[in-house]
Amino acid sequence: MSGPLERRAVVAELLRERGDLLLVTGLGGTTWDAAAVADHDNNFYLWGGMGLAVATGLGLALAQPQRQVLVITGDGEMLMGMGSLATVANRGPTNLAIAVIDNERYGETGEQLTHTAGTTDLAAIALANGISDSREITDFDGVTTYRERLHAGGDSCFAAIKVQAGNPTMVLPPRDGIMVKYRFRAALGLGGV
Repeated sequence: MSGPLERRAVVAELLRERGDLLLVTGLGGTTWDAAAVADHDNNFYLWGGMGLAVATGLGLALAQPQRQVLVITGDGEMLMGMGSLATVANRGPTNLAIAVIDNERYGETGEQLTHTAGTTDLAAIALANGISDSREITDFDGVTTYRERLHAGGDSCFAAIKVQAGNPTMVLPPRDGIMVKYRFRAALGLGGV
């Protein structure tokens, strides 16, 4: 059974008072959720890279150790990229937070149940891989506490946030990948090329 939280409210809370936080989103719903909050130069949207959000966020965290990095992705995408959790734990960046918006559904392909609707516990998997600050969140106070934690830094952290099933209205950010890449590079102070 999916959770009680509304996904857009969760993402808005995670991005509240974001400062210079760098954001990597998984494909589909979490990209639309972030765009619904606000398109931002520090947002890196993955289009069609299912399973790669955490790996991309890890690379960014290692390359930009002075900046906090947040990955917001869905449960289906996280299930596809679970191996990246072991690499996060072994590399141990101190500036990486992962928030999985877990509606227990594959929202892009027809709302089929994911394994998190059954016995699969993503927070337990992250913990077993070595991410010691791993939690499941089912209430809004937990989201606020996690937002504060991700800005504090320290060891990498992981949250599986249980949200209601269903997809809100699509809010598309820029879909020009080259423009998003150059805009993101400029926001990092790396120039446009």
